[in-house]
Amino acid sequence: MRLRTVLATLLLTAVPLIGRPAAAATPVTIAYAQRTQTWELVLTNGDVVKVPEALAVAPRDAVNAGARAAFLISGDGRHFFYFRKSDGRFTERTLHGKERAIRSITVDTTGEEWPSVSDDGSFVVTGTSAPGLGVLVDLRKGKTLPLPGGTDQWSFAGFSPDSERLLMQGALEDRVTVFDRGLRTRLRSKTRLSPIALANDYATAAAPVGSWPESRKLRLLNLRTGKASGTVTVRLPRGQHVDDLDFDKAGHLVVRSKTKTGVAVYRVSKTTGEATPLRTMVRPDAKVWVLPGDDEYEPWTEKK
Repeated sequence: MRLRTVLATLLLTAVPLIGRPAAAATPVTIAYAQRTQTWELVLTNGDVVKVPEALAVAPRDAVNAGARAAFLISGDGRHFFYFRKSDGRFTERTLHGKERAIRSITVDTTGEEWPSVSDDGSFVVTGTSAPGLGVLVDLRKGKTLPLPGGTDQWSFAGFSPDSERLLMQGALEDRVTVFDRGLRTRLRSKTRLSPIALANDYATAAAPVGSWPESRKLRLLNLRTGKASGTVTVRLPRGQHVDDLDFDKAGHLVVRSKTKTGVAVYRVSKTTGEATPLRTMVRPDAKVWVLPGDDEYEPWTEKK
């Protein structure tokens, strides 16, 4: 499971902008998705948009019939992805755009392959239950790319916040590699750590330390020098752990943690581990909810 932080604004009430031009209004994006009788998008202005064409579970003829079908939202809250009922294709849409099917990813492999999307919704990667990756799709160019290096022995770690780089780890060696969107190698570093977040400088990475998912510690890695920082303990409230780890576009370290009522997002000092609260989200009364930037499964998604 690749972990990424949600950086979307989650104010669910509309605020009138008195005396300001309409052009200055904050664009409406997706705050989260929830599954009740069907998938629904809850927008940052409080509106709810139903997505009845999205599959909730894999059909009977799929490899894992009845398994939960992925529904994802890009980290910027502008794009959403789902397997559509008509043909089982993984499909991308914006709030006011048309469906764009990704033919190389189908619901048939639900439970065997897991899609992840970049923050701007322009790149899709699937991990697999076997060693290696499944499909890498650049939606800007509308093309599926061959696996890098002619080998399938890669695990996907994450995108940079600007969606211009991909961080991967070799399955057979202690090495992490930064690729550009054309899957050309830009930087390699030998390490025993398993970083899951890459900053926009394309050289700073972050890795959780300890027993996942009950970790409260991390280390930073300089991919140019291969040197790692000392262990930083994230000073979260009692009972909370680092469920999600990423960098924001300004290079700040951000973590997301499950709470008793929902999820909290913190900015974390890279030296002291002090956690500054940025926002909290209360879980809706729904079977499943999905936040912008989530992977296919996160600790907070299903109602227990």
